[in-house]
This record gives sequence, structure tokens and C-alpha cells, in this order.
Amino acid sequence: MNLKVSCIQFDIAFGNPEENFKHMREKIEKAVLDKPDVIVLPELWTTGYDLTRLDEIADHEGQDTLLFLTQLAKEHRVNIVGGSIAKRTDDGVYNTMYMIDRNGELLNEYSKLHLFKLMDEHHYLQAGQHDGMFSLNGVSCAGFICYDIRFPEWIRKHTAKGAEVVFVVAEWPHPRLTHWRSLLISRAIENQCYVVACNRAGKDPKNEFVGHSMIIDPWGEVLAEATEEESILTGELQIEKVKNVRKQIPIFSDRRPEFYQ
Repeated sequence: MNLKVSCIQFDIAFGNPEENFKHMREKIEKAVLDKPDVIVLPELWTTGYDLTRLDEIADHEGQDTLLFLTQLAKEHRVNIVGGSIAKRTDDGVYNTMYMIDRNGELLNEYSKLHLFKLMDEHHYLQAGQHDGMFSLNGVSCAGFICYDIRFPEWIRKHTAKGAEVVFVVAEWPHPRLTHWRSLLISRAIENQCYVVACNRAGKDPKNEFVGHSMIIDPWGEVLAEATEEESILTGELQIEKVKNVRKQIPIFSDRRPEFYQ
């Protein structure tokens, strides 16, 4: 089985959900012209990192975002890994990813487990409590958000359960482009899986972002990579390749997790 994926790397309007919904609709309608199986959006694409105003601009229970993404998924018959949004709940605001199939059904939602203190996330966001596993077209997948990729044990928990494709959504800033590329390639090699990583472009009042969305195969080969500019990055995942690589070098059967604590 093959999966064609398209990452929408775009410049998020700081603190302006209305503008971002409009912009994202245009981008998705452009992306579907290439007939992808899956469209991937970046982190916090409705608000950007306007953290101090999240009580005002976060999506209450994710209702507006869910309606928006499910309608587009059904209309265009495309699976959507919905980046992440600021979801306001009675318990606080979460940085939450929605995974939606081509019928508009919510497959899972994942809230960012590891909050990034260097960008003050812990002051404005609640940490997630659940994993990011989901299935697309019978392919086992997992979703992660930005800082999560610095925690290989969290990624491995999912691939040890069978995840063959890892989706990463991010607002990864300068000057850490080398970290972004190296961490993503390492996660692909050590987990023998595809990594599909969608970063944002542009800047906000405090940060400039590196772009460079990437699609990486289970050997760590970069199949496609964007520049820093707005773009739609598309590539083909050959899922059988994951199985073949895992047979060639059987790291999962050779693991000794009883010694890892």
C-alpha cells in the first residue's frame, strides 16, 4: 500500500483565527488538486503562539476547528492530520491535534505531552495525558507535536505498538534548523518508520520559523524537503518498505526493555 501525503507549510497570522481559517481553506483546496491521501497541517495554525490571549482566541472544545476539518475532509474525500490548535476546555487550554478520516470521522485527538518552557507553554497550556495512535487506511500511525521529537522514548512507545508512520506538526524556530533535521532523521532511522513533519513558515513578534517540512523514509533518506517559504510539500509513502526494513534489521524483536528503566 502507498500513501500520498501533502504538508501545508504556511505563514500563520498571529492571533487571528478568522484569517487563518480562510487561508487554510485556500491551501487545502489547492493541495487536493494533487489528489493526496493525507493532508498535514502545522502546529497551532489557528492562533500561532499568541499565548497570552489564548483565553480569548482559543477554540472552545475545538468545535469550530472540528467542524471546519470534518467538512473539508468529507467534501474532498481526504484524510487530514489537523496540525494542532489551542483547545479551550474547563480544565484549561490544550495544544491539540485532530486526526480525521476521509469520511469526516474523528479517529483520535492528541494533546501535546511535552510543553516547551523556552516558549512559556507551561504558563498557558495544559500537558496532554494520552497517546497519539490512530489508523489510516489500515496503516498504523502516530501523531506528535514539535518538542515531542526530543523525547525518543515517547516516539518508541508508539512504534513498539506498531506505528509505521509518524506525523510531526510543529512551529520550530530559528536558529535550530540542524536540530530539527537531525532529530527527525534519527527518529525515522531508530524506529524504522516514515516520518512526515509539517512545520510553519514566516515569523511572529518574537520568533522566526525555519520551515523545512520533511518526508523521511525508514532508512532515514529524505524523500522531500521544503525551503523556508510557504509551500505544499508532497511525497509518496511505500508502507511495505517499513515491513521490509524491520525484517532486515529486527530491532523491535531484539529490544530488551526490561533493562531500560
